[in-house]
Amino acid sequence: MRHMLLCAIILLAGIAMAETPTNSDLHLRGDRFKPLTYDQLTPEQRTLVDQISSGPRGGSLDGPFNVYLRSPELGDAAQRLGAQVRYHSSLPRRLNEFAILITGRYWNAQYEWYAHKQFALQAGLNPAIIDALAAGKKPTMQKDEEAVYNFCTEMLQTKQVSDATFQAAKDQFGERGIVDMIGLMGYYNLVSMALNADRYPLPDGAKPELTPLK
Repeated sequence: MRHMLLCAIILLAGIAMAETPTNSDLHLRGDRFKPLTYDQLTPEQRTLVDQISSGPRGGSLDGPFNVYLRSPELGDAAQRLGAQVRYHSSLPRRLNEFAILITGRYWNAQYEWYAHKQFALQAGLNPAIIDALAAGKKPTMQKDEEAVYNFCTEMLQTKQVSDATFQAAKDQFGERGIVDMIGLMGYYNLVSMALNADRYPLPDGAKPELTPLK
């Protein structure tokens, strides 16, 4: 019995060690914010890493999370908002990704654009729309896409939306859709600022696709 108990304890300890991230497991990147290793993390930072790792992002810590770790309580609130607006929006994923790209384009956020361009293509957004947006031109769009484009672009550029633009978005997505779109833009403004402040690097071999808008 003692032998079996000892074996069980050793087995559980081995499982716990396997599930605990090691230094190389985090795969954090950054520029101004030096990438942290797991053994450098405070208990609060480790809690944030655990929350992200167990969430819908598949454990990826790419993007702003190395920055968020510097203020783990804020980072946890931010990552939960991000999960809500990205994975539980009432907008179709194609339009959600379109709004993210519009926001990233406004900020000239190279990594955000790099990552979400791929997600937008996977979600079925027309590549021609993405190319026009990258070039700073208004794309040729379907009615629902135009409602997103006009709402997001007006809000970012003028800090307001006209009655016509608001009504067009409401007709397409309802009031919840408008609020979800505002929340999405708000979160990805935060992401863009974090990435730009950090000068977050693109993956090896990837080249910047955006030039500053005039």
